[in-house]
Amino acid sequence: MRAEKLAYYPFTSEASTHVGNLGISLESLLNSRAYRAVRVRGIERVKEALEGEIKKSPLSGEAKVLSELLSYPFARMLVACVDDQLFTRRYALAEAKAAYTFLRNEDPDFLIEFGGDFEILTDYQDSYFSIDFTDYIRFSNYLKDPSWKLTNRQLRAGKIKITREEFARLLEEAVRERIEQSFPILEIPPEVSSFCIPYVAEIKEQFEVQKNKFGSTDFGAVEPELFPPCIAHALANVEGGINLAHSMRFAMTSFLLNVGMSVDEILNLFNISPDFDAEKTLYQIEHIAGSTGNAYKPPACDTMRTYGNCVGKDRLCEKISHPLGYYEIKVFIKNKEREEKEGKEKESKKEDESERKEKEK
Repeated sequence: MRAEKLAYYPFTSEASTHVGNLGISLESLLNSRAYRAVRVRGIERVKEALEGEIKKSPLSGEAKVLSELLSYPFARMLVACVDDQLFTRRYALAEAKAAYTFLRNEDPDFLIEFGGDFEILTDYQDSYFSIDFTDYIRFSNYLKDPSWKLTNRQLRAGKIKITREEFARLLEEAVRERIEQSFPILEIPPEVSSFCIPYVAEIKEQFEVQKNKFGSTDFGAVEPELFPPCIAHALANVEGGINLAHSMRFAMTSFLLNVGMSVDEILNLFNISPDFDAEKTLYQIEHIAGSTGNAYKPPACDTMRTYGNCVGKDRLCEKISHPLGYYEIKVFIKNKEREEKEGKEKESKKEDESERKEKEK
């Protein structure tokens, strides 16, 4: 691959070898003025991943190509120092999505070569790729659209026919998996940790804001910290870019609607999911909300257990039979504690006022 191609796909084996052959020391990468642009781009890369999209524009000039290429290993250092599994998933997904925007426009020969780096062997004939069904299953596993189901594909001699765009989409999953599984870095050099401290603190703060967006005042009285473990777990997966099983997606969506979130707010939660389709997702949410005349309640705990969606039960879970019941009890307890606190504060103010008046006499 040419250097500019490697810069677009810095997670490939060839790109890694190329960077190694440049002979740039860690000390230089972290401190040399010559690589300041690399560090700036690396920080930008990670922050863009937080927003869900790493922006890549056509590269021109050797300096820009080198900066883009080296920004990837520097960005990986930052992600490793953040040391948060959810953040790592978010970063890997953003890198993979950025790669897909280029992969979908590559010619078949390039895609075949690219797939080979992930040990995906394919043939190309009559405008279609043929991929081994085991590779197909492995990389389509997280793609929940019915069109990806093996039962909806033609299987001949162990091979499945797919379009160029479909192959690019499977390669996106391969990229995401490679990057995600490359963390955690077991030993981060002390000089890297020290250098990254101020940037990591800023990134963590920004990430916390991102994670708590669905709990902002825009959602009225909705209090996500009081959600039952099953819903909290589902939300964490959605924020990490992981597609939920259909049963869990229904359970989470119906729960959020019933506790007061709007259709648009729930739609925004799903917009970082792989294969996000705004029109289809909006239709599904509106259907659950009652657009056809029948608003749905979330499944009871027994049903959640049946579908394997009951996770991380706490002590309160043992006493309730429905996720909404869990939330109602938590809200009741919180309101009662707040009222008691306000009552004590009022009583304290009265006592202070009485003491003040006594002193004035």
